[in-house]
Amino acid sequence: MLNTKKSNYFTAVSLLALACVAPSFAMANDETTVAAATTELAPVESAVIVTGTRTSGVKAVDSASPIVVLDTKALAKVGQPDLMQALAQNTPSFTVQAFGSDSANLTVTAKLRGVSPNHALILVDGKRRHTTANLAVLGGAYQGAATTDWSFIPMASVGRVEILQDGAAAQYGSDAIAGVINIITKKKGDGGLLNISGGQYMDGGGQTGAVSLNMGFTPIEKAYMNLTLETKWHDYSNRGDLDPRVYATNSDGSLKYPNLKYADEYPYLNHVIGDAQYRLNVAMLSAGYDVSDDLKFYTNMSYGHKYASAYENWRTPDRVVTSTGAYVFPFGFQPREVLYEDDYQFTFGSQFKAMGWDFDVSTSAGRDDEEIYTRDSANISFYTDFGWTPSNFYDGSLITTQQATTIDADRSFEVGLASPLNVAWGLEYRNESYEIKSGDAASYYKTGAQSFPGYPTSANGKHSRNNKAVYVDFAVNPVAKLSTDFALRYEDFSDFGEATVGKLTGRYDFTDAFALRGTVSTGFRAPTLAEEFYTSTNVSPDEYDVQVQPNSNAAKLIGIPNGLKPEKSTNLSFGTVLKPFDSNVIITADAYYIKLKDRIVGSDTLYAIDSGVVVSPTLKSVIDATGIVIDYSGLDYLGINVFGNGVDTTTKGIDILATTSTDLDKFGKIDWTFSANYNKTEVDKVHSFPGIPGMELFSKETISYLETATPKYKFILGGLWTYGKLQTNVKVSYYGDSQYDVNYAGQWWEIKPGAKAIVDLDLSYNLTDNVTLSVGANNLFNEYPDEQPAGYRAIRYARKSSGYVTHYPTNSPYGINGGYYYSKLSVKF
Repeated sequence: MLNTKKSNYFTAVSLLALACVAPSFAMANDETTVAAATTELAPVESAVIVTGTRTSGVKAVDSASPIVVLDTKALAKVGQPDLMQALAQNTPSFTVQAFGSDSANLTVTAKLRGVSPNHALILVDGKRRHTTANLAVLGGAYQGAATTDWSFIPMASVGRVEILQDGAAAQYGSDAIAGVINIITKKKGDGGLLNISGGQYMDGGGQTGAVSLNMGFTPIEKAYMNLTLETKWHDYSNRGDLDPRVYATNSDGSLKYPNLKYADEYPYLNHVIGDAQYRLNVAMLSAGYDVSDDLKFYTNMSYGHKYASAYENWRTPDRVVTSTGAYVFPFGFQPREVLYEDDYQFTFGSQFKAMGWDFDVSTSAGRDDEEIYTRDSANISFYTDFGWTPSNFYDGSLITTQQATTIDADRSFEVGLASPLNVAWGLEYRNESYEIKSGDAASYYKTGAQSFPGYPTSANGKHSRNNKAVYVDFAVNPVAKLSTDFALRYEDFSDFGEATVGKLTGRYDFTDAFALRGTVSTGFRAPTLAEEFYTSTNVSPDEYDVQVQPNSNAAKLIGIPNGLKPEKSTNLSFGTVLKPFDSNVIITADAYYIKLKDRIVGSDTLYAIDSGVVVSPTLKSVIDATGIVIDYSGLDYLGINVFGNGVDTTTKGIDILATTSTDLDKFGKIDWTFSANYNKTEVDKVHSFPGIPGMELFSKETISYLETATPKYKFILGGLWTYGKLQTNVKVSYYGDSQYDVNYAGQWWEIKPGAKAIVDLDLSYNLTDNVTLSVGANNLFNEYPDEQPAGYRAIRYARKSSGYVTHYPTNSPYGINGGYYYSKLSVKF
């Protein structure tokens, strides 16, 4: 049956009641013990950062750039055992993809400060993490994402996360336009933690379980090993409406598919809208050995295997028929896109002193290998020609690799100023590759497997490039209260040529309670190899969409003459740090400006056939010339998509963070956090391309994904009450309005999830000094986004469109599944 929003507040009310009575329970067991709490979200004053600065010993609260530090306690107060969700629930400027179409539903991604996921650089222990081979190609706010797959970083391995919310390409290179997220792994050589957790959505589906084990070892003196093992599983959810095609009628008014009423879950036969299913096993090891104070060795390595499966659109019984007109699949069939993925990265390095300099030399290698299958499907052409069809297809493989060798050095010089001059420099050589391997012959034979045809032999190819970089960084306090930092970086890509970027940062502390800080920088992002070379065909029940390589002859014919070129950015930020009234209150506010030129975006779908009518014979000829065989029977839409340097954008916003605590004496302590982000992106220029006459590569729909699909503002108010053995964590997140525009049946429609307040609750009780039991809920009151406009859905229903099942906006920033409740057992040893 249909899983939609229900009046199911029983769990929410029960948890609230438990929150009210739990303090008395704690008092009865332990009236005197008040455990120390760490502020959940704050540039913790005692935290020494390693991100955004080459100077050692800098504390987060004293940083010249805005840095958010999340420790293990902050990460643990999240229901889902997922690092990306933990960051999203604690950082307003960090938003997570709620739902992805086709393969994008198999690799969920996120973005920082409202720009592309590709504009935030992901580091692990300060080293660049490799990217996924899975490219999000279909339209939406996350289109084009090919960044790190967060699922292969086990949350139990994380000691803290440092989020630099500032442009940092001059310090770290390509991709660091919106900021840098540095994941610092645990380095303890003793003890351990076992976590067992489980949960599901309040309205059904999404059953989730996870077991993680973190252990520290000291194999020999002055050495440490910290190992994390994690296994997770997550089941499908279904938030789709009925499929109107089950009510299709013949010309005499009789039902076209009368047997469907006997099918399971009739009439909700289409499960395409909801979470993918996955099974994930990951291991991560951090280790080090201090030979002496002047020579240290370290390593970090991870390996993970993931199985993921996502439902595609249901096919009607008449999709495959015998020569006598009988249905091969009397109840239709629902294909699944299935992913088997192996992902690893290792880093080896040493830190040593030589000639007065502190050196860090390392080499890293990473690889993401994905095998893609279409299950429970059929190849119509294969059946027509041979009288049978496989139901399971191997579609091919996507592989991305990255190898990087870096040399970093820094040294301080006395120059007669308020502080020594810290000089840092570094070299980097990086090699990247992207490969497509074709599937089995049946997967791409003529029209190919329904929902996702395999990659043909013409798509086979391995593409690579290398990059050489050098940087210098100078940091000094000219006078006692002024700190400055200047960085300059030069890079040379084998496929794009040279880029030189710089960054100037300053901070002035007028008093111990008031400081101003600011940054001006330039940056760039080289297009990923996946954006350049990926090609595929996506097949829905009534539409074919061909993804064209930007550097192909077909791309030239539709207006992309020279492939892709790097994006360029200009970043400005200005902020303040306040510690007023000689209290424990800390307030930071940082305004930012990000100007992007030649921004890479996915085009609108350029239709050769629209509503069953050929609207562009030229474009149809271009598609035919690619060698792709199209089944035109019953086909309403045939289109092309392509990536291009399509627009210039300006993003303006402000990040605010305030933390304090309230001492309740014998009733414990409350740590308060308030954080907010306001973000607005505007398209300044849409680039014109000499393509197909009458066609628009980047229309109102594409612009809306850039400008309005991400909420303009998000506020988070949290309180962590520690009382005896009990911790009660309540967080209220308010998401502002967002929308995207779609054109259907000759009309423009505004799709709005609606502004909502989402309440999260976590209750933890220390059964012993080493055993903690937690229960809680994310989205406690089971909020859903507003449904799509009634008129828009009515037209889709009248046309018997499979799109009718999508009644919740899939770009909802707080998801489409409603509330999630969970329990967790943690054992320290």
